[in-house]
Amino acid sequence: MTGEAIRIIDLRSDTITRPTSSMRRAMAEAEVGDDVFGEDPTVNRLEKMAAERLGKQAALFVASGTMGNLVSVLSHCGRGDEVILGDLAHMHLFEQGGMAALGGVHPRTVQNGPDGTMDLIAVEGAIRPDDVHYPRTRLIAVENTHNRCHGSPLSPAYMRDLRELADKYGLKIHVDGARIFNSAAAQNLDVRELTADADSVSFCLSKALAAPVGSVVCGCNEFIARARRARKALGGGMRQAGVLAAAGIVALDEMVDRLAEDHYNVRRLAEGLHRIHGLSISLELVKSNIVFIGVNREGMTSQLLSERLKAQGILILPTGPSRLRAVTNYHVTSEDIDYTLNVFRKLLPGQRKHAETRREEQGKARGNDF
Repeated sequence: MTGEAIRIIDLRSDTITRPTSSMRRAMAEAEVGDDVFGEDPTVNRLEKMAAERLGKQAALFVASGTMGNLVSVLSHCGRGDEVILGDLAHMHLFEQGGMAALGGVHPRTVQNGPDGTMDLIAVEGAIRPDDVHYPRTRLIAVENTHNRCHGSPLSPAYMRDLRELADKYGLKIHVDGARIFNSAAAQNLDVRELTADADSVSFCLSKALAAPVGSVVCGCNEFIARARRARKALGGGMRQAGVLAAAGIVALDEMVDRLAEDHYNVRRLAEGLHRIHGLSISLELVKSNIVFIGVNREGMTSQLLSERLKAQGILILPTGPSRLRAVTNYHVTSEDIDYTLNVFRKLLPGQRKHAETRREEQGKARGNDF
């Protein structure tokens, strides 16, 4: 006789989402054609829908967020050109240096603040003068929401200021909007308010929107024509891709309006964990579906705690020796949050003490990272 199957709650990322039943039906019934020839009607419909949704002229379906960002950089920059981006940007840390390795494009980093922004004075200071010793600055890239900076959303006001700076020097702006719809939901905005000042935007269908595959790049007609050529050169020219695009259409139709549920669940998780002795959360930075958890209990590391959580059916990602990241998604329910909090309390018994709370607040005032 076998034991009862253990309950699995996967908080490692929103990339783990599985397609909904309506997505599976749409994929099975999708009308398809050769997308490289521009003849897949379902891909064409997705691209038209995405462009309209983000307020751009045109769009391009690509295999992944990494491909979307790389295609965008290659379409804005030539070999020897330079991109200014944050030192904690996904494009800088987690995309294998593709812009340099495959495009010959040089990344120049500016420090990200805790809220994902780059100081605009620092950005302006990083823009190269016209000098034969330097690469030419062509592009500024930002991330919205910002993964490594607590899932922070960038505001329309910040984007307007960035646009003014870019125009002053004749530069383009690319937004890595992998979770741009989370940013819009967090700020209760139409997503077009966040993309209006960008020359190009990429967003993921396969994260919080729960489609199994794909991202979309949006921009003007001329930019997308260049991006289509770059996609082909990277091996991203898919053929009967409508079976994938069909799930993306359902994602845009059905999954955007429910993102606030994920934000509510991560807030509940963050507030519950904040009360546990030995854990620290920057509650003021929890604004979307991501929370970073500091592990400060003596004798406990993030790796050890994640292993003990896994034994209880909770999957969570260590992002450093004393830091975990949890991401809520379509498959994580309110009941799952209750269960997760109970397991944490069992593994780390004890409530936070007032003195501990005061020390953390003083540490934040000094700029320490919790």
